[in-house]
Amino acid sequence: MAVNKRAEMMEETRAKLIAAGRKAFAEKGFAGAIMDDFTAEAGLTRGALYHNFGDKRGLLAAVVDEIDSAMAAEAHEAGQRAGGGWPGLLAEGAAYIEMALQPDVQRIVLLDGPSVLGDPSQWPSQNRCLQATMATLRELAEQGLVKPVDMEAMARLLNGAALNAALWVAASADPQATLGKALAAFECLASGVLAKQGACAE
Repeated sequence: MAVNKRAEMMEETRAKLIAAGRKAFAEKGFAGAIMDDFTAEAGLTRGALYHNFGDKRGLLAAVVDEIDSAMAAEAHEAGQRAGGGWPGLLAEGAAYIEMALQPDVQRIVLLDGPSVLGDPSQWPSQNRCLQATMATLRELAEQGLVKPVDMEAMARLLNGAALNAALWVAASADPQATLGKALAAFECLASGVLAKQGACAE
């Protein structure tokens, strides 16, 4: 029982620090946030932060993983609502790109994330998303709906297109206007994997 209680307390501490980090990074950005923003908000000591995440960069990595994983889950739900399969895959990509309009996603995941943590394609959350895309493409390939090319390569390029579109929207001077262009281009590019070509969005 004592071991379980300790594990619960550690998980609670991590959750508090991640929540405090998310708030501070969203409001002040990575560069502007300081240690006291995280610890005071969570009611914890710096020692707890160092023990759980090592430093501010480690906390950012945990916050980015939480948000990006939630984005992937939300995109997956959009795909399910679209009926799965090819329409679902397009809907997932579009939903991910559209989330670039959310202020905390913009600042934490799409602006500070790459500049502090490096290549987003190497993040654990992006790898999980890649595996899900590969699984969907394999199902479509079995049905003869996509071209017979390497599924990992196809998944990486499709996910990369959605990610880079989201990065473009987030960094744009007019994100709303850029979103429309990004979505149309993503659908046009993605449709290139279909065994039978459809018309690109104008």
